[in-house]
Amino acid sequence: MGLHSINELREMVEEELLSYLPEEETLSKSVRDAMAYSLTAGGKRLRPVLLLASCEMCGGLLNEAMPFACALEYIHTYSLIHDDLPAMDDDDLRRGKPTNHKVFGEACAILAGDALLNRAYEIMLGAMKGFKSVPAKKKIAAASIIAEAAGNRGMIGGQIADIESESAEEQGLETLQFIHSHKTAALIRAAVMAGAKLGNTPSKSGTKQLEVFGEQLGLAFQICDDILDVAGDEKTLGKPIGSDEKNQKLTYPALLGLEEARAIYGEIHQKAMEALAPFGEKAQVLRGIAEEMYNRVK
Repeated sequence: MGLHSINELREMVEEELLSYLPEEETLSKSVRDAMAYSLTAGGKRLRPVLLLASCEMCGGLLNEAMPFACALEYIHTYSLIHDDLPAMDDDDLRRGKPTNHKVFGEACAILAGDALLNRAYEIMLGAMKGFKSVPAKKKIAAASIIAEAAGNRGMIGGQIADIESESAEEQGLETLQFIHSHKTAALIRAAVMAGAKLGNTPSKSGTKQLEVFGEQLGLAFQICDDILDVAGDEKTLGKPIGSDEKNQKLTYPALLGLEEARAIYGEIHQKAMEALAPFGEKAQVLRGIAEEMYNRVK
């Protein structure tokens, strides 16, 4: 059987995503409803699809990888809920729908984000007791990759640097690269690396190439998002454009201009594609994901 397509992997994630929610209890129903609301608000499911595609490329089993893929999407969704809060980006819309705190209130939104993060670790720990074909040490390694990418050495570290850069007197390229590498690229890189870990982990050089791909794809994703915030279509994006400028965010378009940002985006995309060369046709799904992203702003 050949590799599953991007759309097939997305459909698998959609089918399984809500199955990992905790059982409904009357007194905590509002938090569960808020969790489900943001989980089903749409999106391309980039991170879980990357994890599954990387795992399958490396000869792994999708049913073994699915809990980790869904856990990763829970972590990503929690970060979006918290990003939208008044204390962070103060956004009213996410993917064309009212943000979580606009529907459920700030307190419930904060707790829903907390619950999604906590549930992600419950899901991964639960997977340690499941299927026997993947050794526990591989599952532990995959969970560790995801956990580190979500923490202060990854996404959270990038988020605080992003917030503090808004009031910084000097906003340089080094700070911008740190923010992109940590806030966005860390989880995307972790998706690729955790997926490979759950399969037949490539050679040392192959693993390095996958890490380069994940890093470059993550950087490309954030630059793409920054460009679309300036030159995108509000209806297509599902949120107001110009929010980065309003919040004085440090971005490539703000720092270097739109055309230079586009040029850098093209270079990063090329590096991501080159990193997949050693994997030949096996990497066709990962290439497709990168191309799909690139075509949004090329």
